Amino acid sequence: MNPLGEAGSHTASVSGSGAAITQPSHDYKKGESRISRWQVGDVKVTSVLESAERIPWAPLLGAETAEHYKKYDWLVPRFVTSQGEIILAVQAFVLEAGGRRIVIDTCVGNDKQREIPHCTELETSFLEDLSAAGFPPETIDTVLCTHLHFDHVGWNTQLVNGRWVPTFPNARYLFARREWEYCRSLLDDKTTEVRHILDSVRPILDADLADLVETDHRLSEEMWLEPTHGHTPGHVSLHIHSRGEHAIVTGDVFHSPIQFAEPEICSIACVDKQMSRKTRREFLAKYENKAARLFAVHFNDPVGWIIRDTRNWRFEAQ
Repeated sequence: MNPLGEAGSHTASVSGSGAAITQPSHDYKKGESRISRWQVGDVKVTSVLESAERIPWAPLLGAETAEHYKKYDWLVPRFVTSQGEIILAVQAFVLEAGGRRIVIDTCVGNDKQREIPHCTELETSFLEDLSAAGFPPETIDTVLCTHLHFDHVGWNTQLVNGRWVPTFPNARYLFARREWEYCRSLLDDKTTEVRHILDSVRPILDADLADLVETDHRLSEEMWLEPTHGHTPGHVSLHIHSRGEHAIVTGDVFHSPIQFAEPEICSIACVDKQMSRKTRREFLAKYENKAARLFAVHFNDPVGWIIRDTRNWRFEAQ
């Protein structure tokens, strides 16, 4: 996957424009879509990329770590530009297995007001690209949100005649019960931004399309949730095991591969930073040396392996 010219290319990329974006701006609502495909045993995995941008290091990651990328030559230019900008992707993964079609994390979405200006009132081609990839919204039977931050729930709904209606009308939406309880508590907190809950999560519950599940919920014999708490209280990852192959869709355990080399680096959005660091270290140790292939939502080259390095770990893109 290569949304930005500086970041290298992926042979699985089959569609989308090659326009590069050098600064976060409303220009990106024109779309930076890519479609890429992989196989994990009998499970087919497709990525539909909503956007990819070069963004300043801070505030996403701490300003005090802004020069740390220079220590790791494997980060530049694939994941960090030579000027120290993070190449940040937002994408959904679609899994096909046993006749099911499962969308994992639904990006930012169109027409929505967000606290981050360049994520506001987007007009991307995500739904058209999803259909072009072979997945019209009405053919999706399950939507899984690894957590309920705005860039993982946006296409849960779409604006139709002034109302937010479910984008995937024939799907059951899976939310971790613990995650929803946390988000519900935020609705009473006047200091916290909750617009994404009101326009992208609450309408799903109101439509009776949501299933609140435990953080170790099993979707099938080949797929189950793994608790990866810290970024949010009910954050989960999805484990795939098929024909002896293991893979993990990581959600926001990682925002940038530098967090492999320095797991202590947290994103600004981590709710419990201490738990987030602990989760990352345990995750890296558990799946190091190609124990499982990773599918990372925010990496522009999203698929690869955890490799044990001299000090900590590094990400090796597939």
